[in-house]
Amino acid sequence: MNYIPEFLPTNSTSFLSNSSSQNIVKSFLRTMSWSFKAESLLFNSFHELESRVLDTLKTKLSIPIYPVGPLIPHILLEKAPKDPYYLKWLDAQPRCSVLYVSLGSFLPLSGTQVDEIALGLGASGHHFLWVTRAETEHAQSVHGDTGLVVPWCDQLKVLSHPSVGGFLTHCGWSSVLEGLYAGVPMLTFPLMWDQYPNSKLIVEEWKVGLRLTNEKKGVVGREEIAHLVRKLMHLDEDENKELQRRLGDLNEKTRAALMGKGSSATNLDAFVQCITHRGRRGSQDS
Repeated sequence: MNYIPEFLPTNSTSFLSNSSSQNIVKSFLRTMSWSFKAESLLFNSFHELESRVLDTLKTKLSIPIYPVGPLIPHILLEKAPKDPYYLKWLDAQPRCSVLYVSLGSFLPLSGTQVDEIALGLGASGHHFLWVTRAETEHAQSVHGDTGLVVPWCDQLKVLSHPSVGGFLTHCGWSSVLEGLYAGVPMLTFPLMWDQYPNSKLIVEEWKVGLRLTNEKKGVVGREEIAHLVRKLMHLDEDENKELQRRLGDLNEKTRAALMGKGSSATNLDAFVQCITHRGRRGSQDS
């Protein structure tokens, strides 16, 4: 990892120390070792987003590398048969006024942290749509009247809704890519593993979001949550213009990569041609 430009040696230590168990570390290292035995690699990313990383990997590996992302359900955005209740709720909200909150389903939050998030969201003065599963009943009991809490939603459709103006995310990679595709600024709250370097990319490299500190794995208080939600949703004029400019640029690149002649579409075609050629060659050899 040390040769990846955005991933300095000090960051790799943090990356491993923030793992939830040694089993995850072992699984990660085992998976990485397979890359040296593979015939090609596909990445859920695109060249314009991580050009330095991908170009560096190409100098380290002798096999073809195909960034074909973002692998997100964008083609389904216009095909939903019926708007569910949470989209109708969003329809009634002003443009860019709602914070969408989703912290994943893999790592549950403590009841105390759920309380602090709910109270912080309420104190921020902004409406929010919060997706949470096991804690749904608990969250519903403390959030007040300013938000809607649901057990599941079509995330990309929600992020693409005009009333959504911010995204509080655990920084899972798919969520990050969906946020970029929708062009929504992010408030990062990483909980484990790759979510920490993903947060670093959002806040320090791409500069399209803010960080909700969780470095010590303690409970983040309602005051900090409310403060940063307000800051994300009400950035001062100059800062807002610059962030929106960077976000708009990444949004265009994300969508362009998936177009007919975009980098990811071209890479996917090249990968299909590569394996088709190998299949034909194998048939001839046999």
